[in-house]
Amino acid sequence: MSTVTLVAHNVAYLRQALLLLEDLDDAAFIETRPPFFRSGVGEHLRHILEHYQCFVQGLPSGAIDYDGRRRDERISGSTEYARSVVLALVEAMEALSGHDCEVRVRLDGSSHGSDSDPWSRSTARRELQYLQAHTVHHYALIAFILRLQGREPSPDFGVAPSTLRHRSMATKD
Repeated sequence: MSTVTLVAHNVAYLRQALLLLEDLDDAAFIETRPPFFRSGVGEHLRHILEHYQCFVQGLPSGAIDYDGRRRDERISGSTEYARSVVLALVEAMEALSGHDCEVRVRLDGSSHGSDSDPWSRSTARRELQYLQAHTVHHYALIAFILRLQGREPSPDFGVAPSTLRHRSMATKD
């Protein structure tokens, strides 16, 4: 899959967030229901969007620092603010050249942050694949939360592209 295609797929996922935000008020957006879910829709969406922000901000320098997320609570607390962040990310992603390049990535997987060199080598294309998988994963959690709230997300929301293809092929048989 080309970098251009991966950018388009990621933009499509961001646009799904816009549709989601149209259907939610702030109360549903921030709602938590321990022990079923301690992080609401807003917190999951903030987490997703901040990964995209790290990608867009780090790509020009060739150093994407996912650990450097801002954790901006305004994103998780206001559907309107989240919407403005999504729109800015759609614009930034659409402006990408589609050129694949080498990047360094920091994403410390240890619980203690003890790795002396948390930077890894990657490519823009691979990070776009990561962002897509990461987004789908969190969208699946959001879909679960929405169902517990009595809201039904669209049938493909939070479903991996490979699963959608498999389902499509199964219905053709």
